[in-house]
Amino acid sequence: MSTNLRQIPLTCSGHTRPVVHLDFSDVTECGYFLISACKDGSPMLRQGDTGDWVGTFEGHKGAVWGVALNKNATLAASGAADFTGKVWNAISGAEIHSFQHKHIVKSVAFDQTSELLVTGSNEKLVRVFNLKNATAEPEVYTGHTGAVKRALFCRNDQYIVSAAEDKTLRLWDRTSGQEAQKIEFPNNPNSLELSADNNILTVTHGSSISFWEVDTLKKLKEIKVPTNVASASLHPDKHIFVCGGEDFKMYKFDYITGNEIESFKGHFGPVHAVKFSPDGELYASGSEDGTLRLWQTTVGKTYGLWKCTEPGELNNSINSPREVHAN
Repeated sequence: MSTNLRQIPLTCSGHTRPVVHLDFSDVTECGYFLISACKDGSPMLRQGDTGDWVGTFEGHKGAVWGVALNKNATLAASGAADFTGKVWNAISGAEIHSFQHKHIVKSVAFDQTSELLVTGSNEKLVRVFNLKNATAEPEVYTGHTGAVKRALFCRNDQYIVSAAEDKTLRLWDRTSGQEAQKIEFPNNPNSLELSADNNILTVTHGSSISFWEVDTLKKLKEIKVPTNVASASLHPDKHIFVCGGEDFKMYKFDYITGNEIESFKGHFGPVHAVKFSPDGELYASGSEDGTLRLWQTTVGKTYGLWKCTEPGELNNSINSPREVHAN
């Protein structure tokens, strides 16, 4: 078979406005799942390996900016322009909690036990809500001087790391309630990701992607990319990473050498979010063009809806636009 295979992404339609954030569950008994945040106010749940629509969480009255799935895909969370962070039953679609804020909620994330939810908002605050005692006052972390774009639990959920529009990344110690560390960037950080093993933090800022050791916040490396980058994701085996941004392209880089492996245009608008699946077989992207796309990590592999065909078999596959084949 020819090795000159073309990347044929699966396009997931259904949203009517820009897709701004996404998250995968871990692999469960039913496969894994993908949730998308969209300015249309309706976060959607999909089967992760095929992109097939599972359901839409209905209840927000404004653009949804951040989403999260817990590990076993039983709970979903979303943060929106209606000043709420909501927690949903991901199986029935029912709303379980709605946490009122005083400004737009940009970021939501669960802890490892699914008992806590951290939110980041345009109030410049990071809050932690206890899902077992939803009426209790949340933990509040103050210090950012700009809107909080992302906040995640780290270091066995004892700490929170947050990125904001004050050009900083901050680490909060939940035991003391204080800021433990601060990193300043030349540009506002756009995205934060914890690696699959929770050891590496991936941060995008300007046209750079930097990687940090979670336990020390020591910088491991920084790699420049050809565009202003909105989001990056490190493969679970930490050999490659993918990213996307203003120039509509998807990039794949070698994490070890920092060299670009490939780039291709797939979206018709800036890319706002990228994320590897938990098994590393594909990565998803969300764009200003209103679509999600799923891309194969290894082009030409039979996986999900991708079927690997020999050039001679192409005549038999005319009816299947999802076939992967040689140019």
